[in-house]
Amino acid sequence: MRELWWVGAGRAEWRDGAEAPPPEAHEAIVRPIAVACCDLDVWTVRGEAPLPGPFRVGHEGVADVVAIGDAVRAVRVGDRFVVPFQISCGGCATCRRGRSDSCEAVPLMAMYGMAPLAGLDPGGFLADAVRVPYADAMLVPVPAALDPAAVASCSDNVVDGWRCVGPYADELAALDVADRRVLVVGHGSIGLYAAATAFALGCTVDYVDTDAARLALARVIGANALDMPEPDRRLGRYPVTVSTRPDAAALHAALRATWSGGVCTDAAVHFGRDVTMPLLAMYTRGVRYVTGRAPARAGLPHVLDLIASGRFDPAVVTQQVLAWDDADVAWPAMTGKTVYVRDSAVSRA
Repeated sequence: MRELWWVGAGRAEWRDGAEAPPPEAHEAIVRPIAVACCDLDVWTVRGEAPLPGPFRVGHEGVADVVAIGDAVRAVRVGDRFVVPFQISCGGCATCRRGRSDSCEAVPLMAMYGMAPLAGLDPGGFLADAVRVPYADAMLVPVPAALDPAAVASCSDNVVDGWRCVGPYADELAALDVADRRVLVVGHGSIGLYAAATAFALGCTVDYVDTDAARLALARVIGANALDMPEPDRRLGRYPVTVSTRPDAAALHAALRATWSGGVCTDAAVHFGRDVTMPLLAMYTRGVRYVTGRAPARAGLPHVLDLIASGRFDPAVVTQQVLAWDDADVAWPAMTGKTVYVRDSAVSRA
């Protein structure tokens, strides 16, 4: 079995791994057919995230089921699913209240393709086979009409962008149309997915960034793309703001731009940085601040429904789709959302 490893120092390589043993009672063995890079993958190959190799990579993807355990009921061999990047049992108290990011049955941060952070090593999606320990609870069917390459990033980044705005859809819908405004401070793909979610929900979206490629994608999405390092005070205040940049100044600007009683979601990972918070100002205006990892499994049905409705096309954010076998060469050179596909993904889509 081949698996892609991030070796470090600008190198990735295919290595032979052990064949997967037959699945246990509640498990499934899946064959990934479309795998996307995560923002964190890009930051890792750039040296911006403290994740030295070697480790197996890939944690966003779509896969076909090739074997199931005797106790699996909702999954059949041959079915196609999005595989959440986090491992979750679906039955513990934390999973039942929708926090599949903090399942009590596995170590905190248990996930695929990020062994240095995960507390265990279940392997990565850029492999010929992946074991899913809680098949019925974890796997989410891909609607037949959807292109696997388009939805590959739904395992993580798309859900992360959605959760910055989607949970506040009812609050936004209750406002006057002119007040349904969302600010996104961009950095990677998550900010673009947040902007796309907000636009799909009928909001006016101001997207702030300095990267020309991301600004261009934001315009395609339908956002007002503003070339500036952080939001200008003249833009006013918003009921929902999103900060995706691991930078204290950008976060503080997003907090200032949040109106009284509004919510600011911070999707950035502030590695090794203590960030001071303007707590008195937040207290005075009643600003809600939300941080943490996206509960991928809990959010996936909402995301796939929005995509299936035709209002949200995550493929707009994808910068390149490459052949599976080229991943060892392409992985170290990634600069944005990249999807690797097998021939079977293309032929069946």
